[in-house]
Amino acid sequence: MSESESPRRRRSRSRRRRHARRRRILLTALVVGSLLLGLAGWVGLRGWQARAHLVNAAGLAGELSAQLVGGDTARAQRTLAALQEQSGAARRATGDPGWWLGRQAPVAGANLTAVRQIAITIDDLARQAFPALLRVDLGGLIPQEGRLDLNGLRTVADDLVAVHATVQRTRTDLAEISGDRLVGQVRHALAELRGEIDRLAAMTSAAERASRLLPPLLGVDGPRRYLLVSQNSAELRATGGMFGAFAVIEANKGRVKMGAQGSSSNLGRFEQPLKIPAEMRALWGELPGIYPADVNLSPHFPTAAALYREMYRRYSGERVDGVLAVDPVVLSYLLKATGPVRVPGGAALSAENAVRTLLSDTYQRMSPEEQDGFFAGAAATVFDTLFARNVHPNGLLSAFDRSMQERRILFWSARPEEQRTFGDSRMAGTLPEQDTVPTVGVFLNDGSGAKLGYYLRQTADLMVGDCHADGRRELSLRVTLRSTAPASGLSESVLGLGRAGDPYTARTLVSVYGPAGGAVLDTRLDGAETSVGNGTERRRQVATVNVEIGPGGTRTLEVSLLTGKTESGAAELWLTPTATPWTTHVVTAPSCSQ
Repeated sequence: MSESESPRRRRSRSRRRRHARRRRILLTALVVGSLLLGLAGWVGLRGWQARAHLVNAAGLAGELSAQLVGGDTARAQRTLAALQEQSGAARRATGDPGWWLGRQAPVAGANLTAVRQIAITIDDLARQAFPALLRVDLGGLIPQEGRLDLNGLRTVADDLVAVHATVQRTRTDLAEISGDRLVGQVRHALAELRGEIDRLAAMTSAAERASRLLPPLLGVDGPRRYLLVSQNSAELRATGGMFGAFAVIEANKGRVKMGAQGSSSNLGRFEQPLKIPAEMRALWGELPGIYPADVNLSPHFPTAAALYREMYRRYSGERVDGVLAVDPVVLSYLLKATGPVRVPGGAALSAENAVRTLLSDTYQRMSPEEQDGFFAGAAATVFDTLFARNVHPNGLLSAFDRSMQERRILFWSARPEEQRTFGDSRMAGTLPEQDTVPTVGVFLNDGSGAKLGYYLRQTADLMVGDCHADGRRELSLRVTLRSTAPASGLSESVLGLGRAGDPYTARTLVSVYGPAGGAVLDTRLDGAETSVGNGTERRRQVATVNVEIGPGGTRTLEVSLLTGKTESGAAELWLTPTATPWTTHVVTAPSCSQ
C-alpha cells in the first residue's frame, strides 16, 4: 500500500512546489511591475513638471533678451530671478533618482537624457551667463563725446570672455546629444535650443572679439586711418552695392574723427589694371581691377577692400589701415537709436525715410553735383551724431548687431594678424572655402548702369532634397525678382546708361554660388533653358544668369544643386543685402543617417 502511494505523494509534492514557484514568480512580477509602473508614473509626473518649468523658462528668456536690448535693467533683474526659479525647478525635476533610473531604459532613456541636458543648459545660462551679461557695462563699447574709454573697454572684455566661455561650454554639451532615437517633440525642442545657443554664441563671440580688437583698431598703439565706404544699394553689387561715397576715418587713443571725403568717381579709371585673382578674372574679366565701382562684383569682401585700398593709395598717395563698408539701411537702423538728424541743405533724415531719401529721392530731385554735397553732408552729420550725442548703448548695439547679421557692415584690416582674428565671421565678409552647413549664395550685380536696384523685390526659397549614395545631397533653389519701378517719370540720374535697351528695364546679373565642394546642375529662367555663365570661386561652382525685368514684371530663376559630402539635413542662404530685405524660406530635411 505504501509503495503504491509513494509516487502519488511525490507527484503531489512536485505540483505543490511548482504552484509555490509560480506564486513566487507571479508575486515577484507583480511587485516589479508595480515598481516599474510607479517609476513610470513618477517619471511621467516629473516630466510634466519639467516641461511646464521649461516652457515658462523659455518665455522668460525671451522677455529677458528684449529687456537687455531695451536697456530696462530693473525689469531684467526681476525677470532673471524668475527665470532662475523656473530653470532650477526643471533641473531638480529631471535630477532625482527616479529620473535617473528612467534614463537607463532602452528607448525612453535617450529622450529623458536629452530633456535632462536641456534643463541643465538653460539653468547654467540663467545662473552663469545671463547674470554676467547684466553686469556688463555696455556703455564701454560705445564712444562718448567722440572718444571710446579704453579702460572701460578692457573691463567689458574680461566680462565678455567669461560669458562666451559659458555659452561655448553649453553649446558643446548640447552637440553631444544624439538625435537619432528622440521622439519628435524632444528632437524639435533640442533643435530649437541648439539654434538659439548658436545665435547666442555668435553674438557673444562677436562681442568678445570686438572688445579685444577695438583698442588696437582705435589707435591705442598709435594712430590708425580707415576708409569708410558707402555701398549704394540702388546700383547693386554682390556685397551690397556699388562703392560710392567714401570718407577717411582717423583714430588715435580711442578718439575718432572724420577726415577727407570723396567719391569713387574721383579715383578714376585704372588703365593698367590692378592684379586680381585668376578665378575672379575668369568670371568678370579685368573689370574689378579697372573700375572702383566694380571691385565688389565678387561677394568675397577682403578682395574688394584690398583693391579699393590700393586704388585710393594710387589716387591720394596715402595708405589706410583698413576698409569699413556700410549701406543706407545701416543708417536707418542707427537713426532709430539716435533719433532724426538734419542734413545741411536738405531735409531731416530719420529711420523711416533714410533709405528712400538716399537711394531714390536724392537722385530724382538733385543734380549730380548737389547729390555729392548732400551725401557728404549726410555722412558728416550722422558721424557727428554717433560720436558726439549721448545715445543709449543698447539701442546702438542692437542696430549694429542687426546690421552685421544682415551682412550690411563689413570690415577688412590691412594687417593680416588682425584680419585672421575676424575669421569667417559675417562682418569679415569672407566667402568660406568650407561649409559647416551647406550654404548657397545668391548675389546680384546691376548690369543696367542705372539706379533701379532700389525698385527690386526679391524672394529666395531653398529646399533640401534626396541623399545620394556618395554622401552628397540635392538642393532646389527658386529665386524670384520683381520690379516695382514706374513706366515713366524717373530722372536721368536714376535711368543711367540703360544698357538693357529700355531705360526702365532693370538688367540684373544673378550669380548662384553652390555649396563648397558641391555643384550647380541645372538652371532655368521662367521654366525654360537659359544661357549661363559658369565659373568657380573658392571651391564653389558659380552660375551667372542675365535677368531683365521691366516695370511691374516678375522673373523666376530655378536652380538644381548638389552639396559636398554632408550628414546635415539643414541648409543656409547667403544673399546680397538689398534696399528692401529678401523674403526667404528654407525647407530642411532629416539627416541622411536617420
